Amino acid sequence: MWCARLQQGLRSSSRCAASRQRAGLLFDVDGVLVRGGSLIPAARRAFRKLLDQNNNFLFPVVFVTNAGSCQRQHKAHQLSRLLDVQIAPEQVVLSYSPLEMLRSFHDKCVLVSGQGPVVDIASTLGFKKVISIEQLREHHPLLDMVDHNRRPTPSATPLQKFPQIEAVVLFGEPVRWETNLQLLVDVLLTNGSPGFAYKTQLSTQLPVLACNMDLVWMAEAPSPRFGHGMFMLCLESVYKKLTGRELQYQALLGKPGLLTYQYAEHVLRLQNQNHKLATIYAIGDNLMTDVYGANLYNRCLAQQHAAMMPPARMFAQSTGSQVTTAVEEDLALAAAQCRSILVCTGVYSPARSSAPGQERYDDGQSNFYGHRDTVMEADLMEPSFVVEDVEAAVDLVLQQQSSATFDL
Repeated sequence: MWCARLQQGLRSSSRCAASRQRAGLLFDVDGVLVRGGSLIPAARRAFRKLLDQNNNFLFPVVFVTNAGSCQRQHKAHQLSRLLDVQIAPEQVVLSYSPLEMLRSFHDKCVLVSGQGPVVDIASTLGFKKVISIEQLREHHPLLDMVDHNRRPTPSATPLQKFPQIEAVVLFGEPVRWETNLQLLVDVLLTNGSPGFAYKTQLSTQLPVLACNMDLVWMAEAPSPRFGHGMFMLCLESVYKKLTGRELQYQALLGKPGLLTYQYAEHVLRLQNQNHKLATIYAIGDNLMTDVYGANLYNRCLAQQHAAMMPPARMFAQSTGSQVTTAVEEDLALAAAQCRSILVCTGVYSPARSSAPGQERYDDGQSNFYGHRDTVMEADLMEPSFVVEDVEAAVDLVLQQQSSATFDL
C-alpha cells in the first residue's frame, strides 16, 4: 500500500527537530531553487536557515514539482547535491506521484508518453502492464511517417500479438512531439487498437491520465519555455479537429490539481508523526500553478472545515476529475490553511509589464495560461505574499511562525 511505503520511508528519513511542528513547507523547484541545471544563489542560504544545529529541519519540508521525467530518488539526489542538504526521496512529490493512489488503473494495459524512464516509473507506481510509445512504434512501423530517416523497418518475422491498450498516461512532454501526437491519436481513435482504421464516432473514449499541466516553465533562457501543458494543448486541438469533440481526461495531476496538494499534505504530516499542521506554506514562481493551486487548496480546506461536504466528494468536485481521491483523511487532521508565497526568480518577474498568463489581447480579453479545464478565477491568482526570492520566503515563514500562536 502506498501509505505504508511512505510512512515506512519517512520514519527513517524524517529529520524534523520536534514532533509537533505547526507549519509545513512545500517548495517548487524550477524557478524557485534552480534555473535549468543552475542553483539560484538564494536557495542554499535559505536552506541553511531551515536547519537546526544538528542539521535537522525545523519544519516538515516537501518538494512539489511538476517535473515527471525522472524517479524521485534521482530528484532527491540532485537536490541534496545542489542545496548541500540531505533530502530523502520520500520528501519529493513529482507530477506523477498521485498516480500511486489510482489503483483502479494499475491492472489495465496502459500506453505511457513522455521522456526518461517512463516505463520504469509507471512500474514503480504500481502499473503492471505498460507499453511505451517506442514499443508501439516498433510494433506498428507504418504509423510514424513524418521523419523519413526514422521510419522503422518492418520485421521479417511476425511479432508477438500486441495487447489492446486500455488507458493512456501522459507523464510529460516528449522529445519528438509529432511521433507522440500521431500515435496517441491512433490509439484514441481506434479504442486502443492502433493497427486498425479510425472510428471517429466512438461512443466512449479511452481513459486519459495527464500529469503536469504547465503551459510554460523557466529554465536558463530569458523567457519561459514550452511545458507539457503546451503538448496537451496540441493533442487536444488535433483530437477536436478530427472528431469534433473535446478530449476528456479521467484525471489531471500535478499542480494546480488538488489531488497533488492533498497528497503533499499527507507526506508533510507523516514527517510530523501524523500530527496536524496549522499552516502550509507553498512557495513557487508560477501564478498559474503554484499560486492558483495553493489558493484553491486553501479554499477547499476552508470548505472542508466548514463541513460543507465530505472530503472525498469535495475534492473530486473541485478538480472536475472523474477520479475520487483515494486519500480520505480525517477532518481533524487537515491543515487549517495553505498560504501561497510567490517568488520573483522564475516565471513571474515584477520587471515584466504583466505576468505570463495575465496579458490582455487587443480586444481587451484576458489571456489565461491555465489548462482548458481550469476555471479562470482572478482571486486564485493573488498570492498571499510576494517576495524577492526563496531566501526571503523562508525569512517570512520564520517570522510568521515566531509570532504565531500554536493553539489549534
